[in-house]
Amino acid sequence: MFIDSLIVSLNAGKGGNGIVAWRREKFIPKGGPAGGNGGKGGSIILRSDSQLFSLESFRNRRILNAANGGAGGSNQKQGKSGTDLILKVPCGTLVKEANTQKILFDFTEDAQEFFICQGGRGGKGNVCFKSPTNQAPDKCTPGAYGESQEVELELKLIADIGLIGIPNAGKSTLMTKVTHVPVKIGAYPFTTLFPNLSFVQFEDYSRMLVADIPGIIEGAHLDKGLGLSFLKHIERTSALVFVIDISGLEGRDPVGDFKILRNELKAYSPEMTLKPYLVVLNKMDEETSIENAIRFRKEVKLSSNLIFEVSALNEIGLQPLQAAMRSLTTLSQTK
Repeated sequence: MFIDSLIVSLNAGKGGNGIVAWRREKFIPKGGPAGGNGGKGGSIILRSDSQLFSLESFRNRRILNAANGGAGGSNQKQGKSGTDLILKVPCGTLVKEANTQKILFDFTEDAQEFFICQGGRGGKGNVCFKSPTNQAPDKCTPGAYGESQEVELELKLIADIGLIGIPNAGKSTLMTKVTHVPVKIGAYPFTTLFPNLSFVQFEDYSRMLVADIPGIIEGAHLDKGLGLSFLKHIERTSALVFVIDISGLEGRDPVGDFKILRNELKAYSPEMTLKPYLVVLNKMDEETSIENAIRFRKEVKLSSNLIFEVSALNEIGLQPLQAAMRSLTTLSQTK
């Protein structure tokens, strides 16, 4: 199950208690204090992992506790420190305070770490309270409690290419054909309810991460049709590929669909309209598509090298498209 937002309660470990103990050796009846200090409580660390693409691992783990420190021992033995709890999150995860929504950390690269909750300090044993005026202190202190925090983890996918389009435009079919990874496909709107991610691997073993974003409808920036949940995943993609159903067989206007997509991106975040992009006129195998494609080029007035006519279902025109997607990714990374 794809999970891109949840709230978790994090509790670092409590420090171990210090103890009161005395040195006991033969012929030394009053050996003095020997109580050891408690160990430090375990901290909680968030670490990004580029191999993760969802927050699914937290689905049944909403309260997370690090280990407590061990109590001190006799003969001035230090208590064992609690093991740190390391939680892996996908790249693109925002860590926010649950109540204030203040951003605490933004994971944008692999293997980044954020110490979110510090473990409590261990308590002091009675050996720490020995002084010239108090040679036999009968005193120790408890360990301190670790830090606790309730945070919201929100995932915004980081991908090279984001496929966006009106529902049933053929994005999932295109995704399946270019990545060779099965994606749920159906002849009805909103077949894709969660983003799908996969790599396109080229002959030189370089890779391009592609995200299939669920269908965007008019009013998406107002959260119509779960629009905000979908739009946020487009924010961090390096480049965009608009997938347009050019056949018009469902009574939609391909030019109007393209304008809706552009307007929704602009309404959500004007910066998203500045991303480099390509336009894919899909379903060119239909009889009505040629005429519609000519009209689309005439009315939209984009450079011809930005528009690709394909039939994802029949795998027509995909190789030039993949080459252009690769070039687009390279261009966006150099900016």
